[in-house]
Amino acid sequence: MKQDLNSILGKKPDIKFFTTPSHGGKICIKHKYYQFYKHDISETDFYGPQEALSISEKRSSEKYGTVNTKYLTNGSTSGIIASVLTCVKSGEKVLIWDKSHPCHRNACLLANANIVEYSIPLIEEWGIPSCITPENLERYLKKGDIKAVIVTSPHYEGVVSDIPKLVELCHRYGTYLIVDEAHGALYPFSGRLPLSAVNYADFTVQSLHKTAGGLNPTALLHTNTDLDIDRALSIINTTSPSYPLLASIEANIKYLNSIKGRNKIEQLIDMIQTLKAECTKVDFFESDITKIVIKKQGMTGYELSEYLYKNKIEDERANDGSVLLLTGIGTDLKKLEYLFKKLNRL
Repeated sequence: MKQDLNSILGKKPDIKFFTTPSHGGKICIKHKYYQFYKHDISETDFYGPQEALSISEKRSSEKYGTVNTKYLTNGSTSGIIASVLTCVKSGEKVLIWDKSHPCHRNACLLANANIVEYSIPLIEEWGIPSCITPENLERYLKKGDIKAVIVTSPHYEGVVSDIPKLVELCHRYGTYLIVDEAHGALYPFSGRLPLSAVNYADFTVQSLHKTAGGLNPTALLHTNTDLDIDRALSIINTTSPSYPLLASIEANIKYLNSIKGRNKIEQLIDMIQTLKAECTKVDFFESDITKIVIKKQGMTGYELSEYLYKNKIEDERANDGSVLLLTGIGTDLKKLEYLFKKLNRL
């Protein structure tokens, strides 16, 4: 029995493969990523990667405490689409945020579902959205026939919804809850970060590449239902998956769940907390601490963003009130110290 995906990629069989991929594991196009070719395998009988992938996903599911955890190599987008295709039939209603990621609407279009939109009030002073409350959600559910709800939690700026209460409410009305937790992949690994949806929602997607150190566009789909998610994934996914990317997902999860990985997350939180306490020139929005949201009295968010850019700091996004700077598992002390040094010079 194959142990894991990474051990399979490490095999060096003395076999002449007349299979895909056509490069045969050798460099045929010279470029700086030549090492990738050595591990880019196909689904041949010798390797048995499908068995290894199944075992790996099962182990990851046990680590997360979910019914199923699936590896995605087409980002959280594919997880959202697969979730909707799994629990929604043609003509049924799906409730989505009117400012949500385009994949939420696209998932509904692919499922031929009827879209119902909800809005979220802005936190005016910061120019960022708040979250959907159970009271607000119930107003829509009371109108009836909502088959699934898609909630973005956290959104870019780190505001999270009360997922356990939203799940309880949805299930009371016979509705599935799909949580877009793309920006919350670190949540299951630290009690100092917001509560993850992975053990509560029917479907939760996480982007490993956004905060957890993964390669673009690796992601995870967690499920807590008996519905068959594999059928939907087989419809939208390629039959020639990238096994180096899949192996990177496996390694990524192992690292996050290790003592070293968890300590790295705690160190990141400690560094940001310390530097925030020493920075008096800007105001900080209190949410997920790995999302540094700042504003400066007398400056618009765009002006603050321009100041940062002139000082060789590029933010994730800005609005009229504030600026967002994302951090993650790869953010080191040197980078944070440089940021806060420039903020203190405002």
